[in-house]
Amino acid sequence: MKKIFVYISALVLATSCSDLDSLNSDPKKALVVPGEMVFSAAEKSLFDLMTSNNVNTNVFRLLAQQQSQVTYLDESRYDLASRNVPQSFWHGMYRDVLKDLYTSKSLIEGVPALSDADQVVKENKLAIIDITEVYAYFVLVTAFGDLPYTGAFDVASLSPAYDNQKTVYLDLLTRLKADVEKLETAQGSFGSQDLVYGGDVSKWVKFANSLRLKMGLIALEDAATAAAGTTAINESAGNVISSNADNFRLQYLPVQPNTNPIWIDLVQSNRADYVPANTLVNLMNSVNDPRRPFYFTAVGGAYVGGVYGSGADYETTSHISAKVTAADFEALLIDYAEVEFALAEAAARGGLTVTGTPAEHYTAGITASIKYWGGSDAQVAAYLLQPSVAYATATGTWQQKIGTQKYIALYNRGYDAWTEWRRFNFPVFNVPTGMTYANIPVRLTYPVSEQNLNKGNYDKASAALGTGGDALSTKLFWDK
Repeated sequence: MKKIFVYISALVLATSCSDLDSLNSDPKKALVVPGEMVFSAAEKSLFDLMTSNNVNTNVFRLLAQQQSQVTYLDESRYDLASRNVPQSFWHGMYRDVLKDLYTSKSLIEGVPALSDADQVVKENKLAIIDITEVYAYFVLVTAFGDLPYTGAFDVASLSPAYDNQKTVYLDLLTRLKADVEKLETAQGSFGSQDLVYGGDVSKWVKFANSLRLKMGLIALEDAATAAAGTTAINESAGNVISSNADNFRLQYLPVQPNTNPIWIDLVQSNRADYVPANTLVNLMNSVNDPRRPFYFTAVGGAYVGGVYGSGADYETTSHISAKVTAADFEALLIDYAEVEFALAEAAARGGLTVTGTPAEHYTAGITASIKYWGGSDAQVAAYLLQPSVAYATATGTWQQKIGTQKYIALYNRGYDAWTEWRRFNFPVFNVPTGMTYANIPVRLTYPVSEQNLNKGNYDKASAALGTGGDALSTKLFWDK
């Protein structure tokens, strides 16, 4: 009898606990979030971070001298420490993008495939996650240099070591190659939960190859990575983004919470903090560029840029166009024009397995950019007829020709424009009055949080950067 009483008591207790658990649970909230949904969140976070116009997080349009500040001039004069901008960008990429990709991968790996076809779809998903992760690390390693990589998400260590930037770069190229080989274009992947390509695996192959091409060209700049760069270019160039329909893009929506962050930062917030910089505007004026009305507003019938780093009168200066600040304007991370300029560079360098001439790809890059922004065939033709634009007669070396036109085409993509300027050293940037540092920044400094919470590894990484250490002026391995 005693045993029966104990058993009944235990049963009642278990039932009561179960009832309490149900009372404490939200029946409308998922207990386990599917990995596919986490991947969607990571995609959006990546595009939001790279597209943002928030001075606390993303100042790359300022570093690329596409924009200039009107009143608060710190970042235009390269003071990135006051707002701790590098830390915000670092945390945004690790916490909001890479952590979600890591979680998404773990969740999807944990779901068993029910058939051979399901297994192929699963492998496609995992390869796509890895490609996205490679892109995120590519941005970090080309911004900071050495960084936490192999142990970045090791929960057993709160003080991750920094991996050598060349080692990381080479591993990223290896991963991309493996991912492309894994992708099966005859099968699906994420479907509509892929916010970029809608699960189209063939487009992911093109994006991955375009990223390999982009990274391969950078790798050519250093003897230790040049061989890997050559291989990446030769293997990828034949199947890259080949039209604006293939662009790696995120289409924002006209209503929140899925609006373009530029609209949030400038329009919804009613901010008048930025104007187009004279660096870009004057360059485009000098060649009668037909993209100007798509990039900027006119003032008094002309396009007038703010003097970079010197402040501006907002009322008498051109503004960022309504097209760019629209709530539903799409964001680009890699597009057809950029790929054509990359192929032009590969052809100009010689010794690489790339079809077509530098002039052909250069012309295709300009054409793709003008058409993307809304220009006409007639405008393309007239622009290319100018001696200062045509590849055969434009001023300078292939680096200057390609670098200048690629810079114009990378409008609104501050990070890439800044990176290409670091590579080509064209166009010539303005030195702002009252510049805080002696040189225009060529990297981001490590976060203050790393200096405080991971000091031992921070000190090693700073020393590994060489002369100058953790400074804005310290060049990375590929920046010659």
